[in-house]
Amino acid sequence: MAGRAFVTGASGFLGRAIVEELAAGGRPVRALARSDAAAERLAALGAEPVRGDLRDRASLEAGFVGCDVVYHAAGVNAFCLPDPSPMFEVNVAGSREVVLAAAAAGVGRVVYTSSAATLDIASDDGGAGPLGTRRFLSNYARSKYEAERGVMDAAASTGLDVVSVNPASVQGPGRTSGTARLLIGYLNGKLPAAVDGPLNVIDIADCTRGHLLAEERGVAGQRYLLCGASMTLRSGLALLSRLTGLEDPPRFLPPGLALAAAAGIELVARARRKPTRFCREMVRTLLEGSAYDGTPATRDLGLVYTPIESTMRRTISWYLQQGLITRPLPGFADSDPG
Repeated sequence: MAGRAFVTGASGFLGRAIVEELAAGGRPVRALARSDAAAERLAALGAEPVRGDLRDRASLEAGFVGCDVVYHAAGVNAFCLPDPSPMFEVNVAGSREVVLAAAAAGVGRVVYTSSAATLDIASDDGGAGPLGTRRFLSNYARSKYEAERGVMDAAASTGLDVVSVNPASVQGPGRTSGTARLLIGYLNGKLPAAVDGPLNVIDIADCTRGHLLAEERGVAGQRYLLCGASMTLRSGLALLSRLTGLEDPPRFLPPGLALAAAAGIELVARARRKPTRFCREMVRTLLEGSAYDGTPATRDLGLVYTPIESTMRRTISWYLQQGLITRPLPGFADSDPG
């Protein structure tokens, strides 16, 4: 059995799944907790809570002592933020603190949760230029790009063994934010309009296994893209239609109209000093994102992906169990055929 593991972000969707998988395998696990309530939840999962914060290197270093590996899954994933600076502080500065603390504590390896969004950049020289020439689809993508670069720079300066895992959109039971809001909205008949573009998905179970395989088989300094299915939002909603029997697809807006509408909504939100969930960076991400190829992770890590139909079926079942679906799904069968 491998030695003790430490997980940051264990209160989140992915971090919690990593803790559960490690604990189920008999691994001793510590997990970062920022509050007493979080500590209680983590203890219930079988982890040893460690009070601390990503911005407090001393607390991180103390918690990391005696751990063979740190899974750094903590981060902020958000769009349309009036002030993105706190997201950069967590994603960029916080990740660097984790690496420096891990090196000081004598940790053997850090498995860093980056994002496939780091691939969605463009520059005048085709992507090889300095950071200032790059165009990012969102502040989130920029923060994760800067964070990954900072993590690898800190690893090089300290000699720490770091592996980067870059998941696509993580979906499955337990996810209700981000792209999942579009899926829930469609299933409830509350998605009258949408914009079409690439939809890249990784099952939460596969993403969790990918992280553990990165600890076991990953090469220091390498990044591993995890993506089990690459399609478009239109084809993804068509899959939901086939699984559920629903036949009311949204109206897909032309890109120019969608961007103009988002700009207008942003302007009104600023005038009212209220947050908005719909903005230009979200539309750009939906329209201009890349189609990802996750097959190298199968070759290099031995990761086997769950079929997207199975992922969606399990996810819909969980939505129903949680009362998140408010209308009948006439064609849905709560099991995988065959």
